[in-house]
Amino acid sequence: MLHWVRGAALCAVLMGAWLGAAWSASAQEPAEGDAKLVGVVNVNTATPEQLELLPGVGPKIAGAIIAHRDQNGGFESPSELTAVRGIGERALARMRPFVAVDGETTAQPVP
Repeated sequence: MLHWVRGAALCAVLMGAWLGAAWSASAQEPAEGDAKLVGVVNVNTATPEQLELLPGVGPKIAGAIIAHRDQNGGFESPSELTAVRGIGERALARMRPFVAVDGETTAQPVP
């Protein structure tokens, strides 16, 4: 019985160390496909190519953003992007630091 308890304890310690290392690494690395950029993208005037600079935005979501702004007259705040199909709260949180609703698009990719 004692060997089983020691084995279970060792297994728990090793599993905790492995999970902790995996969580720590994923928390520090950007998700694959996320754009690294500086500046902002004005979602009311940006071209599809400029919208695709935003983290998580590809051609399909860029087109949906443009269609939404054409049909509804632009965005008054970044939070309104959640009305676009394909953009939820998590996606908005990733792109919010780079979103503007007025002014010029200044976003540039960082190599």
